[in-house]
Amino acid sequence: MENFVVSARKYRPATFDTVVGQQSITNTLKNAIKTGHLAQAFLFCGPRGVGKTTCARILAKTINCFDRTASTEACDKCESCKSFNEGQSLNVYELDAASNNSVDDIRNLVDQVRFAPQLGSHRVYIIDEVHMLSTSAFNAFLKTLEEPPKHAIFILATTEKHKIIPTILSRCQIFDFNRIQVEDIAHHLGSIAEKEEIKAEQDALHIIAQKADGALRDALSMFDQIVSFSGSNMTYAHVIDNLNILDYDYYFKVTEMLLGNKIPDVLMVYNDVLNKGFDGHNFIVGLAEHLRNLLVSKDPITVQLLEVGASIKEKYLEQSKAADGHFLMQAIQLANQADLQYKAAKNQRLLIELCLMQLCSITNGGLDATVQKKNDGFKVVDNLKPSKSAISGNSTQATSVTPQNAVAPPLKVNNSIVPPESQIPTEPINTHNAPPAPVKIGTTFGGKRKIPSVSASLGSMLNDKPKVEESEEEAQKASGPKMSNEFSDEELKAVWAELMAEIEKEGKEGSSLVTSAMRERMPKREGNLLQMLVENKSQEEEVMIFRPDMHEMMRQRLKNSEVTIVVSINRDLTERKAYTDAEKFQKMIDRNPNLLDLKKKLDLDFI
Repeated sequence: MENFVVSARKYRPATFDTVVGQQSITNTLKNAIKTGHLAQAFLFCGPRGVGKTTCARILAKTINCFDRTASTEACDKCESCKSFNEGQSLNVYELDAASNNSVDDIRNLVDQVRFAPQLGSHRVYIIDEVHMLSTSAFNAFLKTLEEPPKHAIFILATTEKHKIIPTILSRCQIFDFNRIQVEDIAHHLGSIAEKEEIKAEQDALHIIAQKADGALRDALSMFDQIVSFSGSNMTYAHVIDNLNILDYDYYFKVTEMLLGNKIPDVLMVYNDVLNKGFDGHNFIVGLAEHLRNLLVSKDPITVQLLEVGASIKEKYLEQSKAADGHFLMQAIQLANQADLQYKAAKNQRLLIELCLMQLCSITNGGLDATVQKKNDGFKVVDNLKPSKSAISGNSTQATSVTPQNAVAPPLKVNNSIVPPESQIPTEPINTHNAPPAPVKIGTTFGGKRKIPSVSASLGSMLNDKPKVEESEEEAQKASGPKMSNEFSDEELKAVWAELMAEIEKEGKEGSSLVTSAMRERMPKREGNLLQMLVENKSQEEEVMIFRPDMHEMMRQRLKNSEVTIVVSINRDLTERKAYTDAEKFQKMIDRNPNLLDLKKKLDLDFI
């Protein structure tokens, strides 16, 4: 029975030209060999399976070749090349730093460096996984790496360049190996399939290349696995089943349901995905990638960013025509949010299902609109306010009426009472000659109190923005007969004093703060606008509670329905209070200068 050799070893590149996806690095190395500008130390770094160790071996083989080709490749015919191919070359020394990372191991290496090569021009020392060396080993290696013999060349390979100390990096030429492109991996797998006489679908090879994530060695390992499963006929279905990958058809089908607002169908598809053993996180990540591919398919310039087979690309181009760009942008954002929130979610399935429902609702005005559409006859009422036709009439008409017939009880929606249309008055009672009703201050001042917010900030306590908004109740009070009598400042003072006396007599909660503010100063008058200055936020809140009733009295006493009180905090009154004894005494002197003479006569002083 013939021994099986895995494809990663059987088809390992033996020349620079056969290296996949690293043309810039291989061309640089070939030119360095051709011109004789070889560095004393190289550092090959990059992810796994991209050809770092392979290029190191090819470089060591080509350097010592006696008869290099015109394209600067090893001839594979000379004695040096034959010994290298057989693994018997004494000029190439490989060290695994993962298991030989001590100072003693590096000391043994340094002892061998001084010996000249028996065959060829150079001795090449390849140290793989060099980042695994200890700090002491790195320091022991520094001097030799900086000033090696002319015949010695060091090639260091690592996947984690950041773990290498800077003094080592400064002594090496650094080559960064890139991840191999999907197209390059798929093309390489196709050539191997032809050599092995395996019939492989192009879409199947693309799936393997995508799953490899830029590592050719991983791709070759998966290739061997699928060949063992499918034999000489490798299909797209075989790859999907064997590698446990969600089929593209799932995402195409889900996207079609999203565009059609089919919430039940998309939830059943997601349930089917979970029943087949796939993870919800992988599903939403794959869906986001699918939506991204649809977005780049909408423009001929970005179509080249698709890393899929030809048949799959045609499907993307076809579905991208039906998907709007606005939908795709919103969908990608929602899928990305679900991806970020997945690990922290306690109910991960619900998170993905909610995301899918939101995706289904994008083209239908959002999830709220979808729910409202399903509930026929239900209408959400916001900001219920009486219309002008219901609460206002001519200047000679009053708003207080009694409906003739009670047809239906009022409808309560969102804690608001909506009267039936039949109860809305259409012909208000004419009270043109009726005298104004007397105002009962004692029963109205402070009737409805509001609790101030406990979480008010210091900035809000000092806020001096005038309060000019009126409540719905106050607006209804102001909708009575219009009066526009001109009044003098003396009349205003008299009514202001009466109002203050009524509030003080009533003695409701908060009345002391209101009367204190009213007694401190008269409001500043600008036509029918009265600006009332208060000292702090507490006074402002209490005045705002009493203001509707203050409006009602002042408008009736002054016979002017346009009188409006604007409340604001006086910035000049918020100056810093005196805290020390000296500051307090200075304040007292400002009010009564005779205190200073008394202090001098009694020879007083502060302790």
